[in-house]
Amino acid sequence: MPRNRNTFSSLAAWRRRVLARAVQGGWRWVQEAGSVTAESPGRLRFRRLGAGTRLAFPQGTVFGEQWIEIGECCIIAEQVTLTAGMLPGLDLGPDTVLTLGNGVVLGRGSHVIADTTVTIGSDTYCGPYVYITSTNHSYDDPNEPVGRQWPRSEPVEIGPGCWLGTGAVILPGAKLGRNVVVAAGAVVRGEVPDHSVVAGAPAKVVRSWDPELGWQPPLRTPAPVPVPDGVTHEQLAALAEWDLAEG
Repeated sequence: MPRNRNTFSSLAAWRRRVLARAVQGGWRWVQEAGSVTAESPGRLRFRRLGAGTRLAFPQGTVFGEQWIEIGECCIIAEQVTLTAGMLPGLDLGPDTVLTLGNGVVLGRGSHVIADTTVTIGSDTYCGPYVYITSTNHSYDDPNEPVGRQWPRSEPVEIGPGCWLGTGAVILPGAKLGRNVVVAAGAVVRGEVPDHSVVAGAPAKVVRSWDPELGWQPPLRTPAPVPVPDGVTHEQLAALAEWDLAEG
């Protein structure tokens, strides 16, 4: 009896492994087939979709793509929402509403809601669940439910080279300069100057770059040492193995 139990247990484990490999392999195939690229846009017809850009599968809500331009080599992670206009099917006129520059990264679950002009500069990276919107609820009438009142919209501009941490919120009218760092969970409105770090809700500048003094207040950690030119991936891997062995 124990031998039969072991046999059945081994057979069940083998079946689970086979099933797991089949499901994982199938899901990888679905992800590859369902991703959106310039060569395979599927049902989405963006005004522009640059070479080397990929929208991972499954996508979030996407509509108004005729008024959305996405540059080259962008990474749009799973469940990212990209919308132009308040509702699908609206005629938004001749101009682009939502623009993503080259090399933009939108982390998993992020939302970019463009009821009026939203521009994200090249090489801006967003962590997961970042929320960027040109529209905010209004609550002028105390007798009317907030969700039924006409919202307010203002353009949003995010400069090139920015980093938006996980869960950051960029509100209507925000204008971020070049190479701005937005801390995780920060809520940004208004203008943020170039080369600054903002944090908090509402976000405030907590560090900025001075051409003469450098970062103020000074950085607490040393700058990372760049990899020398000519060093290969194989050499780096060998060095990491040597460090582990020595440790």
